[in-house]
Amino acid sequence: MKYIDIHSHLGFEDYGSDQKEVIERMKENGVGTIAVGADLETSKEAVKVALQNENIWACIGQHPTHNISSENFRYSESFNEKEFEKLVSNSKVVAVGECGLDYFFKGESLVLEGLSLEKVKQKQKELFQKQIEFALKYNKPLMLHIRDGEVKGEAFNDAYELLSKYVDFGQGLSLSELRGNVHFFTGKLEMAQKFIALGFTISFTGLITYVRDFDKIIKNVPLQSLHAETDAPFVAPVPHRGERNEPSYVIEIYKKIAEIRGEDPELVRLQLLKNAKEVFDI
Repeated sequence: MKYIDIHSHLGFEDYGSDQKEVIERMKENGVGTIAVGADLETSKEAVKVALQNENIWACIGQHPTHNISSENFRYSESFNEKEFEKLVSNSKVVAVGECGLDYFFKGESLVLEGLSLEKVKQKQKELFQKQIEFALKYNKPLMLHIRDGEVKGEAFNDAYELLSKYVDFGQGLSLSELRGNVHFFTGKLEMAQKFIALGFTISFTGLITYVRDFDKIIKNVPLQSLHAETDAPFVAPVPHRGERNEPSYVIEIYKKIAEIRGEDPELVRLQLLKNAKEVFDI
């Protein structure tokens, strides 16, 4: 394994017809991945594909808004701890998530089922808290999904404040126990630094191959705190933009991180691979 894509959805239906071919291309390119679940069923699929293949691992959890549709708003189902406990003991499960906060609501296009936006946000926080405690209970890193809505920084601030409560001495927890990665990071440099100080890493997708919004962050945080990810099947990098994404394309993101930082691509490759092995214990 020369590269690792730390966040893909290889268990999603998007790969139902040619998953084997996608995995074969990964092998040819020396690429591993962490297959991430968004609910119980896709978490089971992530574990399944991990068990069947070398250099594929699984992340299990409940996405904050995985059940949202344009016709009918439903915040995600409650976290079924008993069912997730059946999965977490598997040696190929390396993280809990993706979980967190997503305030990207589409206003009038959603029917709120009698709930205010503040109530929906509170439900998300409760769901997130259950998974933080689940990850601490089983000593797993978190795979965080954080996305702002109209108020920039709100979801990141709320997630940071919630996580910070678990670093309180009164809780009997330490920084070393609370850890993980903020996937598809879209916050500001100052927020990236706050999460890093809290014991988290941050990862970037193919978005960085065609927008310059995150160059400052990539240049100014320690390389030891960075990862590359695809979030496949979404956000394919240049030169595959517009296509269905897949883990092999993470190589382009490795190259772009090295280019933005002005560092030797081989040194960057080795460090990012080391980062993933250390954070996710693989």
